[in-house]
Amino acid sequence: MTRDFKADAENSSLPDRKPDDLKLFLRALSRWENEGGAISSRLQEDARSGEAQSEVPPLKNAELLQLRIRVIALENLVIALLAGVSDQQIGLAREMAAYISPRPGFTHHPLTIHAATQMNDLVDRAGHFREVTPACAPEDA
Repeated sequence: MTRDFKADAENSSLPDRKPDDLKLFLRALSRWENEGGAISSRLQEDARSGEAQSEVPPLKNAELLQLRIRVIALENLVIALLAGVSDQQIGLAREMAAYISPRPGFTHHPLTIHAATQMNDLVDRAGHFREVTPACAPEDA
């Protein structure tokens, strides 16, 4: 199921939204769609037919380096965000990792297994920065 966020934003009747905010939001969405955050419908159709492989040029070294830098930045941002979430949200992140892990009777794909491991690793790394609240605080004497 695909959501039309542009239509949602345009149909939004929130009284505290300024028209300029909506314009900025729509501009950000269009930029996101053009920068690889979402692929065009033509590419989706080509991918289904198998034609997309031949149209995509291989990445150059500079592009690969930029991609690595972005991934490192995103990992650290995710860790920072996970450090401030509730235990319920941490559980949800772990549940999602378990969800993408292969289930009994299905083929174990190494990339999927590695992705689930990386998700749990991010949650674990965020645990080092989480605020520790003791289960029962010691009483002052």
